[in-house]
Parts: sequence; C-alpha cells; structure tokens
Amino acid sequence: MESDLVTRAQGGDTDAFAALAAVRANQFLAVARRILRDTDLAEDATQQALLAIWQDLPQLRDPARFEAWSYRLLVRACYAEANRSRRSAPNLRLLPADEPAADALSAVADRDQLERGFRRISLDHRTVLVLQHYLDLSLAEIADVLGVPVGTVASRLHHAMRGLRAALDADARPVTREAAQ
Repeated sequence: MESDLVTRAQGGDTDAFAALAAVRANQFLAVARRILRDTDLAEDATQQALLAIWQDLPQLRDPARFEAWSYRLLVRACYAEANRSRRSAPNLRLLPADEPAADALSAVADRDQLERGFRRISLDHRTVLVLQHYLDLSLAEIADVLGVPVGTVASRLHHAMRGLRAALDADARPVTREAAQ
C-alpha cells in the first residue's frame, strides 16, 4: 500500500503525497520533539522534512525504502534546526506522557529528571536514543537512517547511555554546602 502511494507521489500525484504526509506527520513530529526537546523547533523540522521529501521524492530509487529515507531527511532537518537556533535558555515545557501514570507527581519528577539528562547529551546521542528506544529501530536500521556505519551507531548509543547515566547520577547527588558556595 505505502509503496503504491510512494510511486504515485513520485509521479506528481499530490493526493498520494498528502496521504503519505498524513500518515507520517504525527510520527515525525513526535520523533523531532524527542530529538530537539523543543516543540517549536520540532514543528519546523517536521515541516522542512516533509517539504524535502516532496522535493526529493522523484529521485528515490526504491519506493520500498521510503521509510528509512524519509527518517534520514527528518534527522537532517532536526540537525539543521538545532544548528540554526542554538538556544541557551532552558525549555521548561514537559512532553505529554504517552501513558497515564499511577502517581502523577512521581511521573512528572521522573520526566523532568530525564529531560534534564537528555539536554546534557549531544544531539547525535539524543538522536540514536530516540531512534532505538522510541522508534524501536535496529542498529542497522539506525545506521541506514543516519548514513553512518553500524559501529558508529553502536558507539554513539554506548556513549549516549553513559552520558545519560552520568547526568542522572549527577542530579541525584546531594549538593554539599561547600560545593554550593
């Protein structure tokens, strides 16, 4: 079904592309929000990715590879948005929970702690974490999306998890009086 829509959209069928975009837009926005940690930037990246997909779709050789190819364009758009607007002020918006939590206060505290940890790791590291843990892509699929070797993905994932653990551990340590002064 999707390959048929891709083939029709490659031929200039705007209705077929609209159907593809409708299927992908919310997923793209969710991935971009998790990578960029900013809703406005994520919306811009999603829009840029959809525009790039429409413009570059005629050059896609294999319609069956549309999903990986489209995520590659989304990741590039996320990187471009991050580079364009290096923001130093923290963004205090919380992402909505995917599932309702039993203890709302604890869930907010956990999400806040993860958000702070995520902000401390690099964009490359956030990207591989989101692609693996949110989209459930394999290392080979992530390598295909990012256009890097599988070993690079494994290394980034290892360093991302190590960096995230270190950030979470640093937040969990009590602040001593001497360190605060």
